[in-house]
Amino acid sequence: MLTDYEIIRKKTIGQKWLPYIEFIIMLIIIQAFIAVFMTATEEEDTIRFRLLAHSDTSADQQIKISIQHEIQPLIENAVNKSRTKKELGDNLVALESEILEIANAMSKGAAISLERKEALFPPKRSGLFISPQATYDAYILTIGSGRGDNWWCAMFPKICFPDKKEEEEQKVTFFVWEWIKGLFA
Repeated sequence: MLTDYEIIRKKTIGQKWLPYIEFIIMLIIIQAFIAVFMTATEEEDTIRFRLLAHSDTSADQQIKISIQHEIQPLIENAVNKSRTKKELGDNLVALESEILEIANAMSKGAAISLERKEALFPPKRSGLFISPQATYDAYILTIGSGRGDNWWCAMFPKICFPDKKEEEEQKVTFFVWEWIKGLFA
């Protein structure tokens, strides 16, 4: 009678690591899909606000910041009362004279203008959402010549005026990279 022989095959290095490599590739593909879908056009229902300082001098920047702090509660209130872009636009139109009055009182004699128009905004990241550089419907409040470093935001309080603690705590990490580092640590 013939005896049975057991054939023992040793796995090559490639065969050992193949499931792990496939898993990493799948995670990268999933993250890519998430990144693509998180850049959807959430910005359609927003009206942005840009505050342009007269110049880069510390005095002009301080005027800009003080005006921003005074109009911030008005804008937040208008945003909180609004459910649609049309309502937000109507609420902001009602605030235009009050915003101009505050800005004129704090501008130390510099000319103030407020207009609503299509304006170019740089790309901005807020959490997982990335708004691309494009022209957006915006209110532009210009102090003097409006040539200084400028503050801008979408008209939603958490995006416009984030807590500094939240900004500092947000650290961008990639799950796959952290997992790979964990394997070799």
